[in-house]
Formats: sequence, C-alpha cells, structure tokens
Amino acid sequence: MAVRHDLRTRAGGDRLGVVPPRDSELRFRTVHGYRRAFRVAGSGAPVVLIHGIGDSSATWEPILPALARHHLVIAPDLLGHGHSDKPRADYSVAAYANGVRDLLGVLGIHRATLIGHSLGGGVAMQFAYQFPDRTERLVLVGSGGAGLEVAPVLRAASLPGAQTVLAALQLPTARWQAGLAVQALRSLGTDLGVDAADLLRIVDALPDATARSAFIRTLRAVVDWRGQVVTMLDRCYLTRGMPTLLVWGARDAVVPVAHGRRAHEAMPGSRLEIFDDSGHFPFHTDPARFVGLLEEFLGSTEPARWSPEQWRQLLRSPATGPDPGDAGAERSAT
Repeated sequence: MAVRHDLRTRAGGDRLGVVPPRDSELRFRTVHGYRRAFRVAGSGAPVVLIHGIGDSSATWEPILPALARHHLVIAPDLLGHGHSDKPRADYSVAAYANGVRDLLGVLGIHRATLIGHSLGGGVAMQFAYQFPDRTERLVLVGSGGAGLEVAPVLRAASLPGAQTVLAALQLPTARWQAGLAVQALRSLGTDLGVDAADLLRIVDALPDATARSAFIRTLRAVVDWRGQVVTMLDRCYLTRGMPTLLVWGARDAVVPVAHGRRAHEAMPGSRLEIFDDSGHFPFHTDPARFVGLLEEFLGSTEPARWSPEQWRQLLRSPATGPDPGDAGAERSAT
C-alpha cells in the first residue's frame, strides 16, 4: 500500500508550515548559500514538478491547482531560473538533480514522484539514477536526453555571441518583429508555431545579463552546435521496476516525438502517451487531459520499492535483470 504524506498535519511540526490547499504559494529557502524559490500547494503524496531550460515553476500554473487537490505539489525554480539565485555556478544536469534532492531534504521530504519537462525531464531521470531510494515514480514530458536532435534555435543559442543576440531580442523593435514571426508561424500551421509563443515567453524571462548568462551556461551543459550532448539512454534500463510515464506532443518541434518512442523502447515497462495536437508543452495545450492522465497514472501504480540488491544486479547484468512484466503501451490522445 502506498504511504501517504501529509506535511500539514504531521506530528511534531513540519518544515513547510501551512500549505495552501490549491492555489500555489511562492516560497524561498536558502540551500548552500543560494536562495531557492519554489511553489507549493496541496497535501498528500509528494509530487515534484521540474521545469525546462529558461523556464520557471510558473510554467506549471495551468495544472498545479488541479494536481494539488490530491497531492502535495512542489515546483522549484531551478538555480539560475525564475526567482532563484543566478550565480556563476555548476549548471549541469547532475548538479540540478543534487539541488532538487537538497531542497527536498530541507523541506523534510524523503521520497516523491518526479515530473520533469524538457531539461527538467533529464534532471528527473538523473535524480532517479542518482537517488533511486528517493524516487517513487517518474514522468518525463518532452524530455531531453533521448537523442541528438533538438530545435535549431537551441543549437544556435549554444554558439559564441548568443548572449549578445538574446540581449538584442529585448529591444522594442526586435521584440515586435519576434511577435510578428510568432503570428506568422501560427498562421502557417507549422509545428514550431504550436510552441512559438512559449519559446518567446522564455526569451522574455531573460531580462538582464545575469539571467542570460545562467541560461547560456545551462544550455551549453546539454547542447552544442551539433545537438544534445548528454544522454539517458545508456542508463534507462535502471528504471526497470519503477513506474514510468512518458508524455510527448506529436507536433513537438523542440524535442521530436521520435525521442519519446526511443526512450519508451529503452525503459522496460514504461508507458508512452502521445498528444496528437500538442507540441513541446502538452500541459499548456490541454491541461485538463494532462492532469487526468497524471491522476490515472498516480492512482493506478504503486511507488517503486528500492532494493540495493536488485540495483546491484541491474548494474552488473542489465540484460538479465528482473522481468519487468508488461512492456508497456503507446497510446495516442486526440
């Protein structure tokens, strides 16, 4: 039976204090000398929402109140993003996984379901790899790390001089031209047009040199001019026995849906859900369907049971690990 966590009523007090039942509240904690921002709402089994590159916890607002009806939802601003500090620091995927672990430690949360979008999917996967004993389930949404391909605009942003270009995009004339380009992409019905408004929103969230520098450092840790430079495919077999849901938009022009299929094949027992009319942000395109999918997944699966011996066997002989049972299924949502 799944263990329920209610941090509002736990005996002996709790480190979150009174948590709003649905509408999220932005809070701050200092970890390793840096201020970390996070949104929190609800009560119940902990669910951690990890945003993508250049984004922030605000990206989850369309789904956070509904998800908080039955769960304690925590959505951090990763270091260098949103309202968190933006130091000259390590912005690698592993460092982000450590940062999520340490924030949860400060908040008194030992185990949680991880839901990661884009870069956040890579962070969630890294968290599950580094801290399997603290991971109950894994949900990857348009996640990085399953192939070389990535949107050309991100490859270009990894090149020298990108920070100057990002600064220029903040100028009124450039912003107006970018807005026209977004309208044109949408009018033409292109896949990139599905996500263009969100991508422009992310650029708008980089108003100063400090924010742009943190963005570039993060991007260059995972992308170069040829595409993605990190992979999770070599360790996907370690999710055997962990409930895993993959969600992709069929029209994702940032991380192609082929990556979702590739990750599904590499993750024993995983489930792949494809939103036919969505791009890189399916939780923005159809938040009600996305929340319904999450609730069904969370309610129909038991948290992973951590076994050091099983972990050791998987590392030694990945092809002969415990039978995952059902190989999972790909589903299309229209």
